[in-house]
Amino acid sequence: MLGHTIKTIAALSVAALIGGAADAADDPIRWKMQSWFPSKAPHAGTTGRDIQDKIKRVSGGNFQIRFFEPGALIPPSECFDAVKAGSVDACWSTPAYWYGRDPAFALFSAAPFGPDWPGLLAWFNYKGGKEIYEELYNKHGMHAIHCGGMIPEASGWFKQEITSVDDFQGMKIRFLGLGALVLDKLGASTQLLAGGDIFPALELGTIDATEFAAPSVDWNLGFYQIVENYYFPGWHQPATIYDIMINKDKWDALSDTQQAQLEMVCGDNVRQAIAEGEAQQPAALVRHKGKGVHIRKWSPEILATLDETWREVAAELSARDETFKRAYASLTAWQEEYQTWTDVGYLDR
Repeated sequence: MLGHTIKTIAALSVAALIGGAADAADDPIRWKMQSWFPSKAPHAGTTGRDIQDKIKRVSGGNFQIRFFEPGALIPPSECFDAVKAGSVDACWSTPAYWYGRDPAFALFSAAPFGPDWPGLLAWFNYKGGKEIYEELYNKHGMHAIHCGGMIPEASGWFKQEITSVDDFQGMKIRFLGLGALVLDKLGASTQLLAGGDIFPALELGTIDATEFAAPSVDWNLGFYQIVENYYFPGWHQPATIYDIMINKDKWDALSDTQQAQLEMVCGDNVRQAIAEGEAQQPAALVRHKGKGVHIRKWSPEILATLDETWREVAAELSARDETFKRAYASLTAWQEEYQTWTDVGYLDR
């Protein structure tokens, strides 16, 4: 019996050594990752930069991803085509920026009146969201991993106080994705500007208002120096997914171990983004108030009109695009189901 046990232990040890040898034999990976966000930008940039440190640590240096600042390799707006073609290994971005390629992309990071973080993660991981997300990227020759995100965003900076949706008429606003379509329908003129271009546009009067991110991120861009009306809640982006986009052939060439290492790094990045993001906002709001910024909340009437207009936009997009229709139906069905829990499970704050 003892001999049999020793033989079994020896066999298991050999198997473990073989497995370890196989892992050690994985080809070294050296990727370049272009970022849409600068490394100093809280959450948006810092969590992207952290990927290079985390993947190196968990792989013992076998798998390395080098973070490049915006524009260092290519203009960030060219990420989609560059990763698809394989001229860049990966990009750090958010799906909403690729709305023009497929409208459904925006639902994963800029779904107006969508779920908060717990609800978004539940839909993405367990209620059908991830399957549609991966299908979208695969169609374009890419694989993507949810690898971070932004907690609720601010609704935006406005030079004038907004007392009615009529105030949006003729207003020039920097705005992202699906929320921009809502404001366009209400008479605004929206455009998407990169973060570094927003301040001079506000200063010169090229735009009258802007949204960008959460208070801690907006602080670094200095909007408080020009605009004093800061609106909440961010109805257009209650929770935002950031991801790493990877050329599909390069993803498929990774070993199972290497794929698992990156997936686990990204899982930790999501944890970090939520915790860090929530931790930094109170102090950021205090700093803004100290500069004379008026923290304002949308009236129930304005929010109701924005919500109603969003439903009209979503219906129009669903009629034009089958993938958007399927993703939106999946998301809204989950929100209705989820509400049966949130109505009783959480305190009203």
